[in-house]
Amino acid sequence: MLPEFQRIEANGGRDFTLATGLARLRRQVIDTIDHDAVLVLDTHWATTTETVITAHTHRSGRFTSDEMPTEISQIPYAIPGDPELAHAVAAVADRNSLWLSTNNDSHLPIHYATLNLWSYLGRPGVPWLSISICQTATTKDHLHLGAAVAEAVTGLPRRVLVIASGGLSHCFWPLAELRDRMAGAPANIISSAARAADEQRVAWLESGRHDRVIATMPEYRRHTPEGNFGHYLTLAGTLGGSRCTASARRYSEYENAIGTGQVHLWFDHPAEGWTT
Repeated sequence: MLPEFQRIEANGGRDFTLATGLARLRRQVIDTIDHDAVLVLDTHWATTTETVITAHTHRSGRFTSDEMPTEISQIPYAIPGDPELAHAVAAVADRNSLWLSTNNDSHLPIHYATLNLWSYLGRPGVPWLSISICQTATTKDHLHLGAAVAEAVTGLPRRVLVIASGGLSHCFWPLAELRDRMAGAPANIISSAARAADEQRVAWLESGRHDRVIATMPEYRRHTPEGNFGHYLTLAGTLGGSRCTASARRYSEYENAIGTGQVHLWFDHPAEGWTT
């Protein structure tokens, strides 16, 4: 979200592929597929006692990040919503005894894990909804929620894009070292063990081995994946969980972000009516 010249300076003379990759994803995928709505699984929206999905008809304003107000400041946004889709997800969740609620409170804040991607990938008039990542949820909870999202969407005349917005391993460098670790080179990941764990999971996902990623979540959590990897697990649930064999296509290199592991991956869903 920084201006290009600042990104290039921070990255030692070339842009981050996390930025250029989003532009390529927009050109090669987003602009070539029809979709009626976008669901963002937002790791920066951490809820505690339930998962929440936005049910506003419209969200607009200016966003300044409380986490990084210097870097992300006064970003204007005007995003339509889709209350029918939100309530459909909530209804399926309720039938399956999942703790999920809708919320259309005008004071509910938006988070940059939604807004940053909307800035790159949003289309005028296409609704974007945010879904929180419940920090007390288990792997099974996230997978069941994803299955409920899939069931809700297949019951509506919608073609929906689902975005899992969050990182891989997620541990930052100490403040005194952080500014010397801004470049995207994987050598700047917080540890060689975290890097190896990330790269193994990216390789599994590129091979369609969602079963391996899901089965090894206890091991991976030692490397503090962002949001307990709830964004990926919920996405995996929409794809069929451990049964899914959809192979990832990369739209960025594996890059560092001040110690954390990041990559853009795209999955095609085999079922009619789904895009993820």
